[in-house]
This record gives sequence, structure tokens and C-alpha cells, in this order.
Amino acid sequence: MSSKKKAMVLFSGGVDSATALGMAIEKYGKEHVIALSVSYGQKHTKEIEAARKIAEYYGIEHLFLDLAKIFAYSDCSLLQHSDKEIPKESYAKQIAKTEGEPVSTYVPFRNGLFLASAASIALSKECSVIYYGAHADDAAGSAYPDCSMAFQEAMEQAIYVGSGQQLHVEAPFINWTKEAVVKEGIRLQVPYELTWSCYEGADKPCGVCGTCIDRANAFARNGIKDPAL
Repeated sequence: MSSKKKAMVLFSGGVDSATALGMAIEKYGKEHVIALSVSYGQKHTKEIEAARKIAEYYGIEHLFLDLAKIFAYSDCSLLQHSDKEIPKESYAKQIAKTEGEPVSTYVPFRNGLFLASAASIALSKECSVIYYGAHADDAAGSAYPDCSMAFQEAMEQAIYVGSGQQLHVEAPFINWTKEAVVKEGIRLQVPYELTWSCYEGADKPCGVCGTCIDRANAFARNGIKDPAL
């Protein structure tokens, strides 16, 4: 392990992971940060394209991993092989209908698989920490249980033990709202104009899926227009 700590950031190309990336770069320096983007068979490549542009903007090492085959058995509405419609309403409205179950855009144990895969690569790349951008709004009502504090603590412990106490997992926004994440990103001057969050893969964000609504509200509450629109 090198004397200078290195960080790996799970990097989708959306607002949360871009902010986590900006935070890691501020703390460790861009030469000590690696971004890892994972394809999981989603219906479009817009986020991956955004991730590539942002990594180029920062001038950091950027790795790609394809885990699509693992999700071949899932009928999650985000996946390319699914015929399900992506809900066109806020997460709050979706949660009200799920009775404590995850929303239909929950990809089964996705963050667990991402973190486990990232741990193997991070150790090979001599990183000491993995960042991921889970935040409290996504965990609310068990919409995305792999964004919860309990999940974060369990994965941190498993990866720390399983790595021979070499590797930590940090979710710096685990108790933050998305509004707070955007506020931090504004301070960090994250290039939000390059990010992509929409679940649809059209030329412009749809504006009506859960993540578009979540994103719009976060920027509005910070008193600014979404730079990507």
C-alpha cells in the first residue's frame, strides 16, 4: 500500500456521485482518486456518457465494469429487458403505494454488488477508501434499502473485515437530504451541467420520473436553476 491514501468513488454520472467525487478530489487530490462506473443493464447509457465527461473534466482515472448479467433475472423497470413502465411520479407518491416495499426502480441489491465489486478493484488499485453517494432521501420509506444507514454500516464492516482491515466504505451523505448534497456540490463547484439523472434516455430529461423530480426540487431549494437544463 502506498503511503499516500487513494480513494475510489462509485460514479454513476448523476448529482450524488458527482458530488461525492468532488468531495474526494478536494480531500485526496485528483491524482489519488479513481472513479468506477458500473453498467447494470439499464435502459440507456446517458449516465455512463455523463460519467465519462465528468472524469475527463477532472482529469482522473476512470474505470468501467459491466454487471448486466447479474441482473438478467430481475424485472426492475430500469432494466433494458423489462417491459415495466418507469413510474412518472415522485418517490413520496410511490412509497405511499408500496406498503414498506422498495419502489419499482430498486435494482435488487445493486449497491451491495457495486460495493463488493469495487472493494476487489480498490484493493488491487491500492485504495484505502470507497465513496458512494447514498443519501437519506433515497432511503426514506425503504424506497432504496441499500441506501440506508443500516446497510452502509453493515457493508463497511464486511468490507473492512474482508479486506484485512485495509479498506473502508464511506457514504458522506448518508444522513443528508438531496438539497444538502446539492448545496455541498455548489460549494465544490461540481460541474452539474455535465451530469445526468433521468431514468429515461431521451435527448433531454423527462422531468417527471422520481429522480428528475427529486433533482429539480434539490436545485430549487438551493435557489438555482438546474445547470443541466
